[in-house]
Amino acid sequence: MKILTWVLQIAVAGLFLMAGFGKFTTPYEQLAEQMAWVQSFSPMAIKVISALEFLGALGLLLPYLIKALPRILVPLAAAGLTLQMIGALITHLMHDEFIPMGISNIVIAAACAFVAYRRYGELKGTEEQTSSDS
Repeated sequence: MKILTWVLQIAVAGLFLMAGFGKFTTPYEQLAEQMAWVQSFSPMAIKVISALEFLGALGLLLPYLIKALPRILVPLAAAGLTLQMIGALITHLMHDEFIPMGISNIVIAAACAFVAYRRYGELKGTEEQTSSDS
């Protein structure tokens, strides 16, 4: 299970790093031509969505790379990305884009939720182990 968690965590982080960076750096008009749902949001909302995706991806990786950061950031970032994918699913359903976009949102949300659950469980197990050692 640890390997599966790491694979999903890295894959989801890579996906959101690319998606967030791509949306943030692509002009609004070009995004609106490529993706119909973009027109339902203001340019600033798209920038916020993309920044949250990028920051969520960093939250999945940085606590393991920079030991000074608390590990609780990982399940929090994964939970936040799960919520973001639920919002994306709702948006795609409103635009009649369930296939393939809605389905991919469900798969990504499930992967994020799995990572959040596993990483939170690891932290909780560590805390219980530490307190029982005292």
